[in-house]
Amino acid sequence: MPEFRWNPLLDTWTMVATNRQHRPHLPKDYCPFCPSQNKALPKYDVMAYENDFPVMSLEKIKVKSQKSKAKSGIFKKADAIGKCEVILYSPDHNKKLYQLSIQHVCKIVLLWHERFVALSKDERIKYIFPFENRGEEVGVTMPHPHGQLYAYSFVPAKVREELHNSKQYYKQNGKSIFADLNAAEKKYKKRVVYENDSFIAYIPYFTDYPFGVYVVSKKLIAGLHKFRLSDTLNLADMLRKLTAAFDKIYGRPFPYMMCLYQAPVNDNEYAGAEKYYPFHIKFFPPLRAKDKIKWYAGSEMGAGAAANPLDVDECAVILRSKISKKK
Repeated sequence: MPEFRWNPLLDTWTMVATNRQHRPHLPKDYCPFCPSQNKALPKYDVMAYENDFPVMSLEKIKVKSQKSKAKSGIFKKADAIGKCEVILYSPDHNKKLYQLSIQHVCKIVLLWHERFVALSKDERIKYIFPFENRGEEVGVTMPHPHGQLYAYSFVPAKVREELHNSKQYYKQNGKSIFADLNAAEKKYKKRVVYENDSFIAYIPYFTDYPFGVYVVSKKLIAGLHKFRLSDTLNLADMLRKLTAAFDKIYGRPFPYMMCLYQAPVNDNEYAGAEKYYPFHIKFFPPLRAKDKIKWYAGSEMGAGAAANPLDVDECAVILRSKISKKK
């Protein structure tokens, strides 16, 4: 079974899953997510699919893994409790997110909501994290339109740090840091790329990726479980417009990591987090030019000290110009 190994230097768990070594990589003659090729799949519009190569499970997974031979008490491990799902966006292998109708993208948002509600009922789950990796540049092994959802039995380190800093800001200022970020970017205007009634999208002043857009709830909605129908429609509108605009920047499929954040669940330490940590999305697109990648290398990975090679004000102008004005 996959396992968690404790990293005492970073105060978090590393997930070890040797079963993932055998994942297929960009197969050319078969797609397990196409109903026409995988007869075990039902017909679907959108679907949550059990990950065949999970790093966590709510059940025991029988896989061959080398057990740690360490005897020292500094080496700690635990069962890799959690859930890994694939979120299938469409049965059409070649569809891009923005090529789906707004009603279809609403179904994706509603599926995220459905899985959030279902998984949060398990007291072992502490953080639910939908995300999408798009493009070979970010390690995609299956080109079929899909995202993923990880439900962790711990709060991941980066999210925990953001929660801590957001809580401190709330204590000192009496309001959410995201409320002030939204207001400041809206007042400055130049980095705002799009907004509708529910969400505002901007490339923050401090982001480390050239086109690292944030999509933040204007009403500071706590999470997917608090969405109204209008919020679902507006998020679908936002995602279609942004992802279409990305592809227009360099006239090629634009790789990115899209990550959805909200408050933890089933964790007393973060009771009240909905006051200071609302639903938001961060995009991490690695291109700094048409065929140049902004690598997360020595300084970024080794020291956690990021450097942005482009001026985000200029990037926002480019991206905003690519946003469709059509409803």
